[in-house]
Amino acid sequence: MNWRAVGLAAAGSMALSGGAAFAQTLPQAAPPSTPAAASAPTSVADIVVTARRLDAARLSIQSALGATTYTVSDSTIQALPGGDNQALNQVVLQLPGAVQDGFGQLHIRGDHNNLQFRLNGVILPEGLSVFGQTLSPRLIERLDLITGALPAQYGLRTAGIIDLTTKSGVFKNGGQVSVYGGSHGTYEPAFEYGGSADGGNFFVSGDFRRTQLGIESVDGSSTPNHDRADQATFFTYLDKILSANDRIAVTGGYSNQRFQIPNPRGLDAATDGAGYTLRGQTAFPSEALNETQRETTGFFQASFLHDDGPLTVQASVFGRYSSLTYRPDVTGELLFNGQAQAAAKKDTSFGLQTEGAYRLNDSHTVRGGLIIQAERGTSRTATQVFRVDGSGSQLSDAPITVADRSASNNYLYSLYLQDEWLITPELTLNYGLRADQSEGFRSEGQISPRINVVWRPLEGTTVHAGYARYFSPPPFELVGAPTVALFQGTSAASPGTQDTTPFAERSNYYDVGAQQRIAELPGLTLGVDAYYRQTHNLIDEGQFGAPIILTPFNYRDGRIYGVELSANYNHGPWLAYANFAYSKAQGRNIVSSQFSFDPADLAYIQNHYIYLDHDQTYTGSAGVSYSFKEGFLAGSQLGADLIYGSGLRTSGAVPNGNSLPDYAQVNLTAAHTFDLPYAGPLKVRIDVVNVGDARYFIRDGSGIGVGAPQYGARRGVFAGITKTF
Repeated sequence: MNWRAVGLAAAGSMALSGGAAFAQTLPQAAPPSTPAAASAPTSVADIVVTARRLDAARLSIQSALGATTYTVSDSTIQALPGGDNQALNQVVLQLPGAVQDGFGQLHIRGDHNNLQFRLNGVILPEGLSVFGQTLSPRLIERLDLITGALPAQYGLRTAGIIDLTTKSGVFKNGGQVSVYGGSHGTYEPAFEYGGSADGGNFFVSGDFRRTQLGIESVDGSSTPNHDRADQATFFTYLDKILSANDRIAVTGGYSNQRFQIPNPRGLDAATDGAGYTLRGQTAFPSEALNETQRETTGFFQASFLHDDGPLTVQASVFGRYSSLTYRPDVTGELLFNGQAQAAAKKDTSFGLQTEGAYRLNDSHTVRGGLIIQAERGTSRTATQVFRVDGSGSQLSDAPITVADRSASNNYLYSLYLQDEWLITPELTLNYGLRADQSEGFRSEGQISPRINVVWRPLEGTTVHAGYARYFSPPPFELVGAPTVALFQGTSAASPGTQDTTPFAERSNYYDVGAQQRIAELPGLTLGVDAYYRQTHNLIDEGQFGAPIILTPFNYRDGRIYGVELSANYNHGPWLAYANFAYSKAQGRNIVSSQFSFDPADLAYIQNHYIYLDHDQTYTGSAGVSYSFKEGFLAGSQLGADLIYGSGLRTSGAVPNGNSLPDYAQVNLTAAHTFDLPYAGPLKVRIDVVNVGDARYFIRDGSGIGVGAPQYGARRGVFAGITKTF
């Protein structure tokens, strides 16, 4: 495992990789290539060479010059405890400043979400997934987290860009099947296969995971009640090299995931509920609750890449369909909460992304692009509630049903142009403009300047600084139509009646950092990065109803800042890294979706900055891996990693006024590859998650927009066998 500064290429970026050091060079327009009329390569060697050159050409379009980039390779994922059997968010949590939250969520640099996913540089539209992980680590050849002051080609979702370079099959024919499982009733069969034929390349992967710990435990036990999850994912990649200069590629995936909502133990509606009566019944044990949620997602991308001389262009179409269905336990929820809502939400997105790079001369590379996206969302809910009087007392113990249906459209338009100017061999300036327009629940837009400078004053030293103006619309798929009035006079009435539609977030973002390779200790790199974000209409999200569906809202004023420190070492059989981050995220004056909040909290927050519920002051992660190359243990690998958090926010004398206790979770792994006669390689691994069996809160159930309590996973022991062919 390795953290490594990658010099001017990423302008203050670092790479986490396994095996040999991950190399990255200054992204430029691809060098002149053979004429476009050249025939497609036919031999395996020609296909590999052409594919590598076209991959480099694609990367030249999306230079992250000046941003902070952290990279994880497939080999590093395999070295981490859990390998590619773990969820994608667990991989990202090993990167600097990534904060753990419930439902598999994570936060980058103090943002609630605001992440954009890309596959091979092509945007993957947002979906409705809350618990599920649509993208499996099995499909990843390399993961890049791009954050900081982003260049002009990145926008709308700006806390971080998670760009996944997928496996393609071009560099290795063959595949593998595996079985993995252990604690918490977990088992996971999986497969992957890739190869090349007739100038085309392909890769497919799939897995099915069943576990009795699908969502975080609500009581801290290692065997939560009613917490099963069944998760199936499938991914495919196909490409065809048309000539030495042209390639088409198609990517697709599907996930189907079903979750039970875990129940607390030892509660009863008669004594621990809100005091409601349903047709004479008041008692209902919490263990008997039967709530479920299903999430499905399908996506596709199709791209045409042309690279000829100084010009590289890629045109792509993309789409995503996602749905979320929540089924309540009607009796139990009515008695505990006074409402039971069945909810079904669907969201469909399609878009066009056309980008290019043109190398004017040795000093200037111009990049530009156009992105258009159309989205339609539908929502249907049927909520059973009781009628109540002005004091909140039941008027009848027979429930009524409130039906609510809505459908809406959203359109996003983005255009950018930027210039990478190599002023001297040691100094590079990347500057540009980006224009975004959102047409949905609101019509909003912005022209955003971006500028980054990268300086290499000494051998092994890289310094970068940047400024970016950001524009981020609220997540359209989560914004609900006004329905507050429908529930007045019922047990589901909101604390307030004001319901302003969420606004787009606008920010000024400043970032500065430096990396230093230590010549006296080959393989050691140290880094530091600091950022400050001043925000108008800061977007946050919270869970305010029984269904696990998040609702966006705005703070009129926001301020987020922090520092990230990192060190990595890669030498011989050793790979090691460590990082530590300090962050503070605060907001003032809630100006949208106000009906969800207690009026007293709204009044206080109007004139006081409070911590955001997902703020965590200190965050750390570290890991080490050793590969045995010789002797009796040749083919073996030992490793460990950890995550540390000082705790998310919780209720106090003021909203989000306290923080939860800090925690540290340590994980271990051991693996050995047997080279069997006739049968070939067989890999066996054992992983221990949370080896100290630490019992810690992720959430305690209190705070602005926080739902049920959530605990980190207790100790688990897992084993897997992988057969390569």
